[in-house]
Amino acid sequence: MRIDKWLWAARFFKTRGLARAAVEAGAVLVGGERVKPARELRPGDELSVRSADRDAAMLRVVRVVALSDRRGPAAEAQALYDETQESIARRVAEIARRREAPEPAHSIRGRPTKRERRDLDRWSGGE
Repeated sequence: MRIDKWLWAARFFKTRGLARAAVEAGAVLVGGERVKPARELRPGDELSVRSADRDAAMLRVVRVVALSDRRGPAAEAQALYDETQESIARRVAEIARRREAPEPAHSIRGRPTKRERRDLDRWSGGE
């Protein structure tokens, strides 16, 4: 079965087109090597999957357990792969780090007001 179709069925990506684009961009590796979207996937293959909205620390390393060309419920999708213990530990640590020190830019909503823009200009050294 095609790797892009399996990634979609395993719910790593919302659409098959996004899965194909990720494989082409090199965000999905099979055995540490870049592959094409039409690459045939077999049970036992080890994948490294990095989604577009996640950084390198959120890389998931999974082993293919079963194949399915049907996108079913989440419980069925999770039965298609086993995530490595190192990958789980790295994801949990990254989530904890993000909770402790959230990104300051995430608290900014919308355009700055005129007053906020002037303060930003003064702070950055511009006038």
